[in-house]
Amino acid sequence: MRLLVSLRAADEVAAALAGGADIIDAKEPAHGSLGPVSPDVLRAISSRVPSSVPFSIALGDFTDTVAVEDAVSIAGRTRQQGPLYLKLGFAGEPSAEAVSTLIGVAHRAAHPAPGAVVVPVAYADSVNAGSPLPEDILSAAVGAAARAFLVDTYTKDGCGLLDWLDPERLRSLARRARAASMVFGLAGSLDVGAVEQVAGLADVVGVRGAACRGGRGGTVDTALVRSLRERLEAGAASGRVSDRWQRPARASTDR
Repeated sequence: MRLLVSLRAADEVAAALAGGADIIDAKEPAHGSLGPVSPDVLRAISSRVPSSVPFSIALGDFTDTVAVEDAVSIAGRTRQQGPLYLKLGFAGEPSAEAVSTLIGVAHRAAHPAPGAVVVPVAYADSVNAGSPLPEDILSAAVGAAARAFLVDTYTKDGCGLLDWLDPERLRSLARRARAASMVFGLAGSLDVGAVEQVAGLADVVGVRGAACRGGRGGTVDTALVRSLRERLEAGAASGRVSDRWQRPARASTDR
C-alpha cells in the first residue's frame, strides 16, 4: 500500500518525504485534476526526488494522438533512473475506442524510457469530464496492455471519490485491474477518513488537498502527510473498504 502526494513546487518535496510519502507526484492543481506543472517546475521537483523514490507526472487530458505522443515522449526523458509514472486523462473524449487508441500511442511513446509506466486515468464523475465511464476506460487500458490504472475525480467542488462511486463499483474495478496484473490507484478529493476507507482496495492512494495546509492551493505539510500515512496503514490492516458513502447532490461542471 503506497501513498502518493501531489506537489506543485520543489520546496514541497522534503515535507512530503519526511511525512512518509511513497510516491512523489508533480501536478499543478490550479490547472485541473491532472494539470501539468511547467517544464521548469518539473525539472526542479524531479531534481529533489531521490532515484529510489517513484516519481509521477500529471500530463493533462488528451483527445489528440499527436499531443499524447509529444507529452509522453518529453516527460519520459525527465528521469533517467527510478520508477516513473505518467498519468493522462481523457476529458472531452467520449469514445472508448478513441481512448484505447490514445493509451496505445502513449504506451509506445513511453517504451524507450527506462522505468516509465503509462497510467490511464478514469474520472469517477465522467459526466462532468465528458469521458467514458471508469469501467470502459479500464477495458481500454487492459486492451492496450497498460500496467497501471487510476480513478480520480475531474471536478474539485467538494464531492469526492466516494460521493461518485459506491463500494461495490470500486471493488469491481479493483478486481478487474488486479486480474490484469495492473497497479490500481484511487484519488479524488480524499480526506483523512476517506483515505482509511479505501485503503483496503487500492495499491496506491493519491492526495493533494488533505496533505496541505490551506487545501489544494496550499503547501504540503509533514504532519498532515504523516497522519495520512498512519490512516492508510490502519485502513490497509483492516483489509476492507467502508460501506459508508453518499451520492452527490448535483453533478457540477465547475472547476
